Amino acid sequence: MRGMTPESILDQLDDEQRAVAAAVHGPVVVLAGAGTGKTRAITHRIAYATATGAHEPRRTLAVTFTTRAAGEMRSRLRELGVDGVGIRTFHAAALRQLRYFWPRLSGNEFPQLLPSKARLVAEAAASCGLSTDQALVRDLASDIEWSKVHEIGASDLGRDPQAFTRTWSMDIGDVSRTYAAYDDLKARRGYLDFEDVLLVTVGALRSRPDILDEVHQNYRWFTVDEYQDINPVQHRLLNLWRGDRDEVCVVGDVSQTIYSFTGASPDFLVNFRIEFKDASHIELVNCYRCAEPIVAAANAVIAQSNTPASLQLRAVRSGGVKPVVKSYDDDVEEATSVANAIAELIEKGTSAKDIAVLFRVNAQSAELESALTERGVPIMLRGVERFFDRAEVREGVTRLRGAARAGGSAGVLGDEVRAVLGAAGWAEQPPKGGGAVRERWESLSALVALADEHNELDLSAFIGELDRRAENQHAPVADAVTLASLHSAKGLEWSAVFIVGCSEGLLPLQYAETDEAIEEERRLFYVGVTRAKDLLHCSWAKSRQPGGRSSRQPSPFLRAFGASGISGGPQARVHLGSNKPRSERVRKGPAKCRVCKKALVTAQERTLGHCHTCPVDRDEHTFGALRQWRLLLSREREVPAYVICTDATLLAIAEQKPQSLEALADIPGIGPAKLAEFGEDILDVIRAQV
Repeated sequence: MRGMTPESILDQLDDEQRAVAAAVHGPVVVLAGAGTGKTRAITHRIAYATATGAHEPRRTLAVTFTTRAAGEMRSRLRELGVDGVGIRTFHAAALRQLRYFWPRLSGNEFPQLLPSKARLVAEAAASCGLSTDQALVRDLASDIEWSKVHEIGASDLGRDPQAFTRTWSMDIGDVSRTYAAYDDLKARRGYLDFEDVLLVTVGALRSRPDILDEVHQNYRWFTVDEYQDINPVQHRLLNLWRGDRDEVCVVGDVSQTIYSFTGASPDFLVNFRIEFKDASHIELVNCYRCAEPIVAAANAVIAQSNTPASLQLRAVRSGGVKPVVKSYDDDVEEATSVANAIAELIEKGTSAKDIAVLFRVNAQSAELESALTERGVPIMLRGVERFFDRAEVREGVTRLRGAARAGGSAGVLGDEVRAVLGAAGWAEQPPKGGGAVRERWESLSALVALADEHNELDLSAFIGELDRRAENQHAPVADAVTLASLHSAKGLEWSAVFIVGCSEGLLPLQYAETDEAIEEERRLFYVGVTRAKDLLHCSWAKSRQPGGRSSRQPSPFLRAFGASGISGGPQARVHLGSNKPRSERVRKGPAKCRVCKKALVTAQERTLGHCHTCPVDRDEHTFGALRQWRLLLSREREVPAYVICTDATLLAIAEQKPQSLEALADIPGIGPAKLAEFGEDILDVIRAQV
């Protein structure tokens, strides 16, 4: 590639990308849709500008948001024969400058970089008489980071108008006091955190004209990738770098703005042509990544958005498989079915590393980790700790282990686990808002749901089950299926993508109540959809656990895919539930005991249809026969027995002895899928006992 001519550089591009590469002078804004080759376009722009003499590589700075993206740009430019261009993240570029100029700024040694805020934030919170719960400390650290990127000091939090737009982890006065104590501790111990690197660099460039002039001499041409993710302090730093010159090219996609909670804002991208009146404006819409039906689905999703400047993609790849949307009775069935589908793909020749399962909440990985491991499918988690490695899960299991050693109680397993975790701060109702506190609650709730699925076990046996799962899910892997949150999937792509948990309350999350929050959730779903190249499978479950109340509804974002009873084009095979908004749905009252008519409390009681204390006729022979049938089927399919049916469901069947599919369907835990697959077999077992 060395010695490429300008013409040969442009010959590798389509018309849209060529327009980007040829726009080497003045301000340029590129709106680049998912999979449209934006990295290719901007690296060829730098190469073309270098080949024509319009830019000098050593006076060119390209900034992006991840070291992986920076590495990809370096590799592309090297292939094009271009050396000497500075390619760094914002933080790396600022840190490099700050270290270089530090001897002129201070007579002291350069401060140590604080690798994590957690320890100092916990100390600061304790000094203010506040809780040092790990999840709360993480949320406080996030509050401090947000304040810093908006250049709001601790003393200004209570009166800055921007502060009123944020949902804080606690009372804003307590946040302010912790923030001030944290900054004081940090200064006394000689630390800088990552936000300080940007802020101190901005301060140095503002206050020292000699330093600012030297930066202007070193860098003249700027390229900024993922411009929709820029925050206020980064925007200020970029403006200081460029001075009164307008040699800047920014690239981004407002439809992929998913980090507003960190302070990122698409306004800088949307308003670029207001900031630069004569800016060149180019759009990249030819999608090379996704097959045509997936492009159509993505367009339908984003068309429902009110996000300004969103793009409609144009499919380059014709043909392809239509996206599939499926509903399941519960999370266990969903995870098992997805694992089976993935195993089948691998058996047919798809590499495991070309498959991903994406989810909104990290706690959703628990069932998926288990189901895929049961099928022998290797997995790796991206941007998410393995379920049993999470601090709150380790703490919860430790508490449960202690309760088991103390003898536990004779109660139902699910109730015992609720009591133990309740003593650790878990509650039935989720906390308001998001962040680490919400993630902690979700993880502990996953343990509770797992206990409800194993109500036939005592606490000691349940600990054994948890240990088995933890051990099995730590096998080393190489070629593996990726499990990732939707946020951590951004910038990546796979041949086959499974998006699970596409139900209201998860996507969008329950606490996304404002129009702006819901639109960001929609964009997050759009990011997930556009990660898929060849196959897209979206799914949702009607209840959290087997036998649970089927109260969930499909995500409103799925309406874009088109289905019976849901508006939109016919882009997908979809099996969904009610399309009524939340306010119009009929709220069912609590399930009642069929004997005493009192409200049923536990999941097992709801499945059985009666209170534990109410007398019922139970045929132990039928129950035993049903368990034997389930055991044989689970061995044949190589899945855990509870995936076929839980003990609670089998007990309910043994008590009620349904004689028809209609009667069997009335038993919680027997949804349409299981009724169709196992219904006649279950009835045969019952009839054989008569």
